[in-house]
Amino acid sequence: MQTYFSIAQIVLSVALILAILFQVRGGGLGGIFGQSDTVYRTKRGVEKTLFQLTVVLIVLFVIISIVMLRVN
Repeated sequence: MQTYFSIAQIVLSVALILAILFQVRGGGLGGIFGQSDTVYRTKRGVEKTLFQLTVVLIVLFVIISIVMLRVN
């Protein structure tokens, strides 16, 4: 049972790292052409889905970590 939790935790951690790295940081090329960085933006489309996936992966990672502590 402990082995399955360890494998799940490794898979979740790799998926979480990839989800965080794929997220867009900063204003991108818009700042070069005079686009203001202070404009309020909402997450849409893929960016919103990736953000929600990141939150779900974090919650699953924490739950599995707590379960692993309780199983020992």
